[in-house]
Amino acid sequence: MSNRQRCFRSLCALVPFASAAVLASNVAAAETPAETGSEPAAETTTVTVTATNLRSAKGVVRACMTTNPKRFPKCRGDENAHSKVVPAGETVTFKFTGVKPGNYAIALLHDENNNGKADRALMMMPKEGFGFSRDAKVRMGPPKFKSAAFDVSSETKALKIKMRYML
Repeated sequence: MSNRQRCFRSLCALVPFASAAVLASNVAAAETPAETGSEPAAETTTVTVTATNLRSAKGVVRACMTTNPKRFPKCRGDENAHSKVVPAGETVTFKFTGVKPGNYAIALLHDENNNGKADRALMMMPKEGFGFSRDAKVRMGPPKFKSAAFDVSSETKALKIKMRYML
């Protein structure tokens, strides 16, 4: 197999990732369920996320956190998902409040041009940064829910997520 064929095959394998790289891009700037003005229930907690290694302070960081493996990493259609959109910086920190105990996974997108979507080169490879809880590895697509999943109890949780860029 020639180098050109291998390169094309590698790019084709990234197509599912490019689609999933929309991850948090479709997460609206809507508030998380617990931020609608009601007082969090006694059995909820706060998850603090610090995203590191952003390559610029341009745009925003879009985040979604879900307990639903079928909705990860996009969180679209998950009414119980938590979402955030925060201004980008070298490092950004934000909080999900009113989080019920459970098994969650987080997907991040550094939307550098703040256009609400994950931009791609050659219709496949993400041009913007992404990250997942537990720094789950990206192979030929986004990680599976169980690779990014972490447990939330009634105690406050703090996570660090390293942003990655392909281009």
